[in-house]
Amino acid sequence: MNRVRTAVTAAAIAGSMLVGGVVGATLYGVSALTAAAAATAASPTPAAGSPSGTFVPNETAAHEATESAAREAQENAGQVPTVP
Repeated sequence: MNRVRTAVTAAAIAGSMLVGGVVGATLYGVSALTAAAAATAASPTPAAGSPSGTFVPNETAAHEATESAAREAQENAGQVPTVP
């Protein structure tokens, strides 16, 4: 009976080590993928709507109502606004 108990204990230890290794590898893989995704998402991509690189102001009524005079002057001059 002593040998059976030793074999069961050894199998339990080996199984828990195996499960722990799989869980650890899975968590490490998920964290590495998350870090890789964050690093690639941080790089800006050019907007698809303005391939020429020229500034196009937003002239909708809702936008114009909340816009400051300084920002409107910059937009009218064809500049990218730097003031809120």
